[in-house]
Amino acid sequence: MSVKLLKYIVSNSCIRSRVHNMKYMSTVNNDKPIKVTFNKANGDKIIAEGKKGDSLLDVIINNNLDFDGYGACEGTLTCSTCHVILDSKDYDALPDKPSDEELDMLDLAYNLTDTSRLGCQIILEEKLDGLEVKVPATVNDARYN
Repeated sequence: MSVKLLKYIVSNSCIRSRVHNMKYMSTVNNDKPIKVTFNKANGDKIIAEGKKGDSLLDVIINNNLDFDGYGACEGTLTCSTCHVILDSKDYDALPDKPSDEELDMLDLAYNLTDTSRLGCQIILEEKLDGLEVKVPATVNDARYN
């Protein structure tokens, strides 16, 4: 094989690879934001946006929302401060059911319901766009019980 032909093959494959990567990157970076409404116990509604793969805790942190005590353990499943309540339709639509560890933490949460989840364990997907969750008035940090 001649050097000229080898250079041609290598340069064309590199160009094709770069074009493919650029197409992939542009679709990943253009994901539509996913809206989440947090209904606080005092009646305030706070609408925030996250991206696919974010947890509800990420949405709160990334949007600098001030929910007193929320997410104290930073998503390590060692507290119950990111407790949220969903309506049954949204609860059933979540792709993952709560793990045993999450259920253990939820047992320590205030105002526990059948549709309670920890926000650090709810991962956003496109189908969750428009999700509404209730944030209880008080939190219980299970690390101090």
